Amino acid sequence: MRRQLQYLREYKKESMIAPLFKMLEACFELIVPLIMANIIDIGIGSQDKGYIMRMGGVLVLLGVVGLACSLTAQYFAAKAAMGFGTALRNSLYAHISRFSYQELDKVGMPTLITRMTSDVNQVQTGVNIVLRLFLRSPFIVAGAVIMAFTIQAKIGIIFLLSVPAIGAVVFGIIHVTIPLYKKAQGTLDQIARITRENLIGVRVIRAFRGQEKEIKAFQKTNENLYETQVHVGAISSLMNPLTYILVNLAIILVIYVGGLEVEKGSLTTGDVYALVNYMTQILLALIAMANLITSVTKATASSIRLDEVFNLEPGMKEGSHDFSEMSAEDGPKIEFDHVSFAYGNSEEEALSEITFEARAGQTIGIIGGTGAGKSTLVNLIPRFYDATKGSIKINGCEVKEYTYSSLREMIGVVPQKAVLFRGTIRENMRWGKKDATDEEIMEALRIAQAEEFVMAKPGQLDEMISAGGKNLSGGQRQRLTIARALVAKPEILILDDSASALDYATDAALRKALRDLPFAMTVLIVSQRAASIMHADQIIVLEDGGMAGIGTHEQLLDTCETYQEICMSQLSKEEVRMHA
Repeated sequence: MRRQLQYLREYKKESMIAPLFKMLEACFELIVPLIMANIIDIGIGSQDKGYIMRMGGVLVLLGVVGLACSLTAQYFAAKAAMGFGTALRNSLYAHISRFSYQELDKVGMPTLITRMTSDVNQVQTGVNIVLRLFLRSPFIVAGAVIMAFTIQAKIGIIFLLSVPAIGAVVFGIIHVTIPLYKKAQGTLDQIARITRENLIGVRVIRAFRGQEKEIKAFQKTNENLYETQVHVGAISSLMNPLTYILVNLAIILVIYVGGLEVEKGSLTTGDVYALVNYMTQILLALIAMANLITSVTKATASSIRLDEVFNLEPGMKEGSHDFSEMSAEDGPKIEFDHVSFAYGNSEEEALSEITFEARAGQTIGIIGGTGAGKSTLVNLIPRFYDATKGSIKINGCEVKEYTYSSLREMIGVVPQKAVLFRGTIRENMRWGKKDATDEEIMEALRIAQAEEFVMAKPGQLDEMISAGGKNLSGGQRQRLTIARALVAKPEILILDDSASALDYATDAALRKALRDLPFAMTVLIVSQRAASIMHADQIIVLEDGGMAGIGTHEQLLDTCETYQEICMSQLSKEEVRMHA
């Protein structure tokens, strides 16, 4: 947790005021038994009602002041803890946002979500409790022991022996439960993963009648979490009874020894009452300390998990060049020079020895079977991943030399899965360009073949889109994501199988609109359809991560067996030769 404590720096004042006022409350609490002892010995002993009333008034005053101190401490502790949690969450989110796809794949989305929510909340709660109790409870315990010694040293020794015995029970239980809390948080990750997968893939699960199977898988994981939490709860539940037994034994001993001392005349009845009260205060303080330690244990386990994320540094380093400073007028727009790539620690390469050039204004088609590496190839251009071998250049400069913002500002990416966000169509379109005018948006919609259905909506550009675009068809979502990328008029447009839900006529109209653009845009089209890429200036045919061929449609029909098989499986012989 030490690393995360830096986020408390802006709340130094609150972090000092909270424990300070808790200490003041504790001081008043330690005075109360002495006043009660005097009321018993002096007020009741001598039947002095005036003294009893005056001391009663002092007790009420101490109660009011103590309450004020407690409320003040609670307020500042909560303020510091909430500020700490907010800063920690912001920092964690900023750190995660720097991850490449490689780190995101390694950690996993459900784990990151759990750590961003549950673990941060756990650490935040730990900070809150620590600020309120980490000084108060030890101070009460130490103060009560000292006050017992001031009353009588013999009974003070009973206090002195009781505290370590109770502390041994508390810390022993805490030592056992720490790894169990960490295990419980790990199981919570699994529940988050299963829940996310099931909610995202609910249509597939129902289509394959897999509800019962998934319910059983969830129940099994949930039962593991239940068993872990019950186990750790059973161990933790021993804390209160064991500490109560020890404290009550100590109280019995205090009363017994105190009674003997009262008979001898070395103690008064009020002193015995005060001693019992101090022992009770020790009990309550130790229980509070036990809760404190339990919360700190949970917070520590969560903090370790957060550190695992913070310690994971992005594998890609940002460059310093501005994209706008470079020009492709005299050379290739995109160059791949013997590029290879492997995911994570995999020994098997997803791409191997990819070499090609694309000039400004050209359209490059990329085709191949499932798992051939088509999406992997285009993901290397905007640096979602970094190539493990070879070099990738844009405008003659390595992509690793560009800043992320300048590189991705000039590249429009339309991923396989059409992702839209809750908001209006206009708001979604402005992801491509924050200050885009309605005219620019409408132009992009026309090119993407989305103008007709958008204008048919009651709200048109102000039509609300639900999260994920669930209130739109697959084809409509794809056309809107293409329009979103076009709004910024990027120099490079990547269409990663993003027209798969479009009919052939709409797909053809889209490709024609892209060819007729009034400005030079290098377009890379990943597609499973031969018809979608056969008019490209160059077609790259991938097979098992390698290049099976490169050239125009006509050239590949004569030289590339893989391309011939793809075309013949999708088109008639007449269609193939007609387009050739």
